[in-house]
This record gives sequence, structure tokens and C-alpha cells, in this order.
Amino acid sequence: MNLDQAMQERRSIRGFKPDPVPRALLEEVIALANRAPSSMNTQPWHLHVLTGEPLEQVRRGNTERMLAGVPPSREIEDYAGYDGPHRARQIEIAVQLFEAMGIERHDKERRQDWVMRGFRQFDAPVSVVVCFDRELAPNTIAHFDTGAMTFGLVLAAWSRGLGAVINGQGIMQSPVVREVARIPEDQVILTCVALGWPDEGFVANDVVSRRRPVGEIARFLGFDEAQAAE
Repeated sequence: MNLDQAMQERRSIRGFKPDPVPRALLEEVIALANRAPSSMNTQPWHLHVLTGEPLEQVRRGNTERMLAGVPPSREIEDYAGYDGPHRARQIEIAVQLFEAMGIERHDKERRQDWVMRGFRQFDAPVSVVVCFDRELAPNTIAHFDTGAMTFGLVLAAWSRGLGAVINGQGIMQSPVVREVARIPEDQVILTCVALGWPDEGFVANDVVSRRRPVGEIARFLGFDEAQAAE
């Protein structure tokens, strides 16, 4: 799979087969992601790769705490919510997913189940907990760098036939994740990636989020003058 194909065809996968993912394949994917650029080559990221019983413990802890009404506890600064065009795009993808799954607006039970799937990390066979060095916590460039590596991770996974979704719900109860994964105190939990073999029968996996056109996101300055001078 070439780069164009991987970037154009990649989708967020929220339904997985239960089949295990070989450790050797995960190491290959991580080695590719590790080529991500970082400021001054600082490489601030750390990955904790969970499967089997440790991942089941995280799932149970997340869901039990959320159902018990324990407030979310994340280690990075949270946001109050999205407004304006950001909120509109958030609603748009939710509508696309619910329509694909046949979840009606009034169906509170199925909507709640969908939310809980996120806290279960979409029942994926692998979860990659993404962290970065705590000493760089005030440095937002470290967040940016770790995000670049995380995109590399999901892109490399896709190129190998694996599906993934970057899933902040999976670490919403970060104390559970930290305890089970034995994450060192000198690392901050940023997000996690649910990863595994895509379930072709899970219809939400076919949803493709819409993207703004280039003309809406990019401005080009000086090109007319440069072309006229040629």
C-alpha cells in the first residue's frame, strides 16, 4: 500500500474481530511510527501496549467507574466542549455513525451502549496507551510531537491491514489505566489507540468523515507573483 492510498483510505475503526494481533507486527508498526518528526529530535513519547487480561482490567475499571458516576479524570487539560463549526462537525460525524448503526435519536439504551463501547475501547484486542515525558508537560510542542507519532501509528497500522481509532474515552479514567499498565510517574497519559483487525460486518467501519476542501483550510500567498516572473 503506497502512502497516498493509506492516507486516502484510512478510516477510524470502531468494530474489531477478536483475533489477536501478533507482537512482531505491533513492533513493526511502532517502529514505523517512531520515525515521526519531533522538535529538536526530543522524541517525548512512550507507548504502553495492552492486550489480554491487563486490557480487560482497564475495560472493567473504566466502565464500572463511569456507570457509578465517577467524574472523568484525565491527566491533560480538559476542554469545556466545542462550539461553532467545531461543534457542527462533531455532530455531523455522530449523525453519520448513528445512521449507519440504525440508532434512533430517541433510543437512549443503544446510545448509552455506544458511549460505553468507547470506554471499553471498542472491544479491540489491543490498546496502545500514548504518554509523553512529564517534564515537558507545560510544553505544548511535546503534545504536538506526540500527536504526530500517533497519526504515524494509525497510518502504519492501516498499511498493514490493521484498523485503529484514537480514543480519548479509553483513558477518561486515567487512574485505572495508570495502575493496571504500571505507567511510571514521570510520564503523562495523553490518549490511547484501540487497534486490531477490522470487522468487515460492523457497518460503522464504513463511515468516512467528510473533510473541508483545500481552499477552505489553506491560503496561498505570493504564488501569482512567482508564477508571473517565470
